[in-house]
Amino acid sequence: MTASLTLVIVAAVLFGTGITVMLERSLTRVLIGFLLVGNGVNLFLFVMAGEPGLAPILGEGDVSELSDPLPQAFVLTAIVINLGITAFMLALIYRSWWLAQLGERGDLIGDEEEIVEDAEETADLYRSSEADDLAVQEVLDASDEDGGRP
Repeated sequence: MTASLTLVIVAAVLFGTGITVMLERSLTRVLIGFLLVGNGVNLFLFVMAGEPGLAPILGEGDVSELSDPLPQAFVLTAIVINLGITAFMLALIYRSWWLAQLGERGDLIGDEEEIVEDAEETADLYRSSEADDLAVQEVLDASDEDGGRP
C-alpha cells in the first residue's frame, strides 16, 4: 500500500465513523462526529493535492516540479470553518445543558427580583410625572385667574 492509499483509507474511516456518530441524538456526539467528518474531508483534500513538490512561491525549478497551492488553501479554509462551527456547537451544547439543569424554571432564574424592581421604578416615575402634571396645571389655573398678568 502506498502512502496515498493509506491516507484515503484513513480519511474514509474518519468520514464513515463521523457520519455514524453524527446520527446519534446527543449533541456532544454530533459535535464529535462533525469533528471526525471535518478531519476526514481535510485528509481527502490533502490527498487531492497530488505529489509533493517545490514551493510555488520560490519560483525556482521546472513548472512540473511545483506543488499546487490551491488544495493547501482549501485545507486551511476548511480548518478555520471547522473551528468556527465547533465553537458555535459548543455554545449550543452548553446552552442546552444549562436549560436542562434549570428544568421548569426556564430562563427566569434571578429575574423575579429585577422585574419587581423595574415595576417599582416605573410606578415611581408615574407618581413623579403625575405630581409634575398637577404642579403645571396649578400654575396654568393661577395664570388664568390673574388674566395672564404676572
